[in-house]
Amino acid sequence: MADVIILGLGPAGISAALYTARAALDTLVFGREGGSLAKTDHIENYYGFAEPVSGRELLHNGAAQARRVGAKLVEDEAVGIAYDGEFAVSTASETYRAPYLVLATGSQRRAPNLPGLAEFEGRGVSYCAVCDGFFYRKKNVAVLGAGDYALHEAKELLPLAAKVTILTDGKEPEADFPPEMAVETRKLAALTGDGSLHGVRFTDGTELASDGLFVALGVAGSVDFARKLGVETNGSSVSVDENRQTNVPGLYAAGDCTGGLLQISKAVCDGAIAGTSIVKAFRQKAK
Repeated sequence: MADVIILGLGPAGISAALYTARAALDTLVFGREGGSLAKTDHIENYYGFAEPVSGRELLHNGAAQARRVGAKLVEDEAVGIAYDGEFAVSTASETYRAPYLVLATGSQRRAPNLPGLAEFEGRGVSYCAVCDGFFYRKKNVAVLGAGDYALHEAKELLPLAAKVTILTDGKEPEADFPPEMAVETRKLAALTGDGSLHGVRFTDGTELASDGLFVALGVAGSVDFARKLGVETNGSSVSVDENRQTNVPGLYAAGDCTGGLLQISKAVCDGAIAGTSIVKAFRQKAK
């Protein structure tokens, strides 16, 4: 078991890892280099660089720095998270545990531009299978997504629902979905219903009846994980105090996922505060 798990290989996550690892805490950092920062060619407004630096170079250097001070970087996607007094973070193949966790995977992903999605949120559309799966016992449900995150959500629903259908919205499946999950690759046109969700309509005009739709596109973000744990959120941001701690003991959040100024400098500052706060809490607990 690690001392702290950090989700996110960006400036916020790596900054937190620098402080926890240098304080000799066993630190695991999950994620893959990428995101919007990796696509930025010239960064000119970050302290310490006389010449512009690319986002990819900054990410690479940060990861190397974290490894040098002892942090263990795991280039894998976290697809599930649970809390039972300590945190359990699951990938497609393994589960890791730690008493402290930092959410630092950036800002909330954009929801698909699908007519009816916003209209049926809370009335058939959900973003958390663990939270809402209970309400769809013995009903037909669908999961929107094509990767490991969608597979994880569908597995949560499988013991409860009468039928689980994976909707890839025109994409090829990226995960190995078991035969008990139907996989529908046709592109979606809209959600249908009258007050509550009744189904989905494909671009060919046909419809699939469904009482619930669980959105699990791409990889899980910080707000997705926060909601699963009952963390207070403010719209698309995770709510934190001055120490970057959430309302769940031992759980911190840093960077774009907490809202405010969406800049590298703010993410690094958040990570530093979260990291030093965890070190302080860890040492106090050990006394």
